[in-house]
Amino acid sequence: MKIEHVAIWVNDLEGMREFYETYFNCKSNSKYHNKEKMFESYFLTFKSGARLEIMRKEGINQHGNVDHLGWAHIAISLGSRDCVNLMTERLKNEGYSTINGPRVTGDGYYESVIEDPEGNLIELTV
Repeated sequence: MKIEHVAIWVNDLEGMREFYETYFNCKSNSKYHNKEKMFESYFLTFKSGARLEIMRKEGINQHGNVDHLGWAHIAISLGSRDCVNLMTERLKNEGYSTINGPRVTGDGYYESVIEDPEGNLIELTV
């Protein structure tokens, strides 16, 4: 098991990508853009293999919105779809909230999202 990536909501997606590429030698993937959800993101990969997802979505950080700028979730790679399915079912059976999944996301991830005891989001992914 390993942390797959950490995600953060940002206002200036391109500026943040450039910052991490310039100062931390990250390599960026191509921008993912879901026009329907008004969502855009990049995955930035550090030399060590650690990844940071920077995300922007219309309406984030507007007054009265539950979503806000800053850290969004942590993703934990479990190694296989079967492990994602089993862990999701286990946590659900033990009373933890499942937000969505298991499912294949628009950008190709197989994941489920659960809440920890304090409501922090954890993506369980392959």
